[in-house]
Amino acid sequence: MTAATSVSFTAKDKARRRRASPDPWWMLVDPLLILSTLATAAMGALLVYSATRGAAGDFAEPDTSYLERQVLYILVGLVVAVAAVFVPPQMIRKFFPAIFLMMLAGLLVVLQFGVEVNGTQAWLVLGLFRLQPSEPAKLVLIIGLAMILSPSSRVSALKSSVPAIVSLPRTLAALAMTLVPTALIMLQPDVGTTLVYLVIALLMVVVSGVRVRWIALLAIVAIVGAVGIYRSDVLAEYQEARLRVYLFPSDVSGESASYAFNVEQAQIAIGNGGLRGQGLFQGTQTRSDLVPQQQTDFIFTVAGEELGLRGASVLMGLLALVLFRVWRTAQLAATPFDQLMSTGIFAMLVFQTFQSVGMTMGMMPVTGIPLPLVSYGGSSMLTTLVALGLVAGVYRRRLGIEGMTRTH
Repeated sequence: MTAATSVSFTAKDKARRRRASPDPWWMLVDPLLILSTLATAAMGALLVYSATRGAAGDFAEPDTSYLERQVLYILVGLVVAVAAVFVPPQMIRKFFPAIFLMMLAGLLVVLQFGVEVNGTQAWLVLGLFRLQPSEPAKLVLIIGLAMILSPSSRVSALKSSVPAIVSLPRTLAALAMTLVPTALIMLQPDVGTTLVYLVIALLMVVVSGVRVRWIALLAIVAIVGAVGIYRSDVLAEYQEARLRVYLFPSDVSGESASYAFNVEQAQIAIGNGGLRGQGLFQGTQTRSDLVPQQQTDFIFTVAGEELGLRGASVLMGLLALVLFRVWRTAQLAATPFDQLMSTGIFAMLVFQTFQSVGMTMGMMPVTGIPLPLVSYGGSSMLTTLVALGLVAGVYRRRLGIEGMTRTH
């Protein structure tokens, strides 16, 4: 027996023994990701309750309906997230075409039969639950881009220290997969979700190894498209007003004044908190119901006013820990597909966090993006938890057979 044959036999034997004796459970879970996710969701439910329990001066019992639904969303989301941990990539690839068609069908149906809320027709009423198809469609887009931008063969699927150059046809296919759902979402119209889709695609394309000149070309196309949309009739009047408030804060009049007032109330609420906050359930802006959509888009104002800088920093620290573990999992991923999927989820969460918190402080335009794991809403909560479940699955697979084959 030659030395090469002996080495090959040893590697196969070790892999066989590894499959026969699986890793202990504590090597397959990320406790920091799990604990930070649970803590953030629990803190978010408490803030939702504070924002919806009732206005100041009410003598009735506090309203717990929003809290009860939010807790239900969290529990259902955790169950589905645990199931997502054990879904193998092969099954995802097998059923993806059907899932992608379902996503497009949902985005088309909502344009015809959806319910309009705040000028955006983005929700389907399913009994007591309102589904926003564009939320789970984010995950479908992430998975689709990961499939297109990563090698498909078993041999080439092993991650290399130097990323391969993605071909132009794959880049164009990724662009097409992004533009189709994005165009449907712009018809609702939903600028905030559109921005999330574009950020996801941009970061995944950059990480995948696409040539710099192609990335520059795509960036130019995106900028030209954004300017064209702003100057066209696609945007609703209230969306144009929001952009004018952000771009020209010193020149606000007409309908823009009401949106400027909303941002001012949000900033006042955060400023009222100071260092220690006014106390849970004691925020004057929150109890007076002066901040619009406070349980969803402006949920961070509750933390800023009632918990102060210290409490808001704790919330941001928990979200930062979640984001760090997602990014770290992407670095540990065994295959390019797992790496790209984790990177796309990271892009989704980090942009939504930055945008949601930034718009409450006047640093970003108001776009109606929920704060992950914190804002009220079933579609957003379920999507976020399932995404984190997929990341936990990537962490679980990081020590799989692919990693051993690469090592030996």
